[in-house]
Amino acid sequence: MAKQFMLMEPKNENFHELIGGSSKYLVPRFQRDYAWDIEQWEDLWNDIDSLDEEGFHYMGYIVLQQKEQYQYDVIDGQQRLITLSLIVLAAMKAIKDMIDRGEDETDNKERLDEITKHFIGTKNLVSLKVVSKLALNRNNNQFFQKICSNIDIPNQRGITSTNKLIRKCFDFFSKKHFGNTGAEIAQFIIDFSSSIVFTKIIVQDDLNAYKVFETLNARGVQLSTPDLLKNYLFSIVTKDDKIQEQELNDLDEQWSEIIVQLGESNVSDFVRYHHNSHRKMVTKKELFSTIRKAVTTPAEAYQYLTTLIEYAPIYASLINPSDPWWSEQSDEFKNALPYLLGIRLFNIKQPLTVLLPAFKYFSPHEFVKTVNYLYVLSIRYNVICHLSPSEQESIYNQIAIKISNKEYKRASHIKNSNEFKRIYPDDSTFLNAFEFHKMPSRQTARKIRFLLAEIEKHLGNNCDFDKTTLEHICPYNPEMNWVNSFGDGINDVKDRLGNMVLLEKDKLKRADFITKKEEYKKSPYNLAKKITSYKHWNLETVNEQQKWMAQQAVKTWKVC
Repeated sequence: MAKQFMLMEPKNENFHELIGGSSKYLVPRFQRDYAWDIEQWEDLWNDIDSLDEEGFHYMGYIVLQQKEQYQYDVIDGQQRLITLSLIVLAAMKAIKDMIDRGEDETDNKERLDEITKHFIGTKNLVSLKVVSKLALNRNNNQFFQKICSNIDIPNQRGITSTNKLIRKCFDFFSKKHFGNTGAEIAQFIIDFSSSIVFTKIIVQDDLNAYKVFETLNARGVQLSTPDLLKNYLFSIVTKDDKIQEQELNDLDEQWSEIIVQLGESNVSDFVRYHHNSHRKMVTKKELFSTIRKAVTTPAEAYQYLTTLIEYAPIYASLINPSDPWWSEQSDEFKNALPYLLGIRLFNIKQPLTVLLPAFKYFSPHEFVKTVNYLYVLSIRYNVICHLSPSEQESIYNQIAIKISNKEYKRASHIKNSNEFKRIYPDDSTFLNAFEFHKMPSRQTARKIRFLLAEIEKHLGNNCDFDKTTLEHICPYNPEMNWVNSFGDGINDVKDRLGNMVLLEKDKLKRADFITKKEEYKKSPYNLAKKITSYKHWNLETVNEQQKWMAQQAVKTWKVC
């Protein structure tokens, strides 16, 4: 990982070292609420329970941003820090209960004071309230601080759902057995906190935190990039003294709805495609720095947040054709669903840059035509020809900006544009690519069935690809009679599109070609019937069949 992102190299620290010094940790005001539930608590407790056998438990990365010499914002890791602190508090409650029962009262009071100073915080000499080492966000902090001061759940009504989770977490761990005496419980706290290990990363600012997040996420370590973006935007919004708390609450709730609608893993993509739909294209790495430059005032941040909130349900529906949102749209809009299904099936995201503004600015009819054009282009460009997605993304950005600027007002403006023509594979290019195209059928059977069903529809058989079976004419695991027909080239044939047809049931398996032909004659599928015109099935006839299929594909996926 690039060292310039960080104030120092990542280092491993156990929970005892992390929380036991003089440092304070602040969860940013608008960071996500506490959200762990019983599944995570049970998993963590099981890991703690097995510490004797394994020696330590690795808790992953914790990303901190230094604010002062001994003060850090918790950029990622707050869910784990809160839960571990609640385990310590639950163990402390067990000692407090012993004190209340008069068990080893003097020593246990001293133990409780030392544990409080080391793991929780210092007591204010006047109020006797604990000034905690860990301060939570605006929705959780007050409730958490009361637990820290009282070593018990506060008796109050109207607890929010997130604070109910904190209460349940404290109750869950309070029922665990930490030891029979105060000394045993204190030893448990020392042992468990010394065995819980983090990799601590300290960054200079939120821009570098974003770079760290993207680097780690690219390596498969999922950190919460949306939280970082939210914290930045809300920190700008709250610079406006006139904004009301209720407005902030509404924005906060709507941001939470975005996360629910899209799923956390899709939020960064959504923000980038939304940005690229009306501004010069940025890559994922450039996104956060670009937003920071573009959004600098409370008014800009508020407007940007409300725009994201407006577009989120549209994006969620474009990436999920089965989203309930579609049921609320007019029937004309729903004509786009088959095309969106094809784009989604092949996980092609580049068209989203164009589809977001097209949905907003085009009529339903023109939007559907646009989806159709981009679907056809996706099959030609991405699925069959495997051309450069980066060039395609740049072209789509140019088209999207012209839609947002209302320079392109209908689908024909896109179709006839120089940008679209530049990336549309012509019939000859598409035919040549399709003619010898292979797809690994074990991994992509559903995608192949979709493509074959689309050709079937072009040939007049309107079938549901999900109700079909993929049939290999030369079987995937052939017997010797098939090997004799194809010779050494048999392994090159099994994933050729020309060697596959659709059937209603998978009942032929490794039958010989004559037997298969008899069944194909009875089939409602045109591709299967076409196979019956061949006397033999060998490399020559596979090539002939796939050439014919390529000719049909040119007509099936064509922008007219």
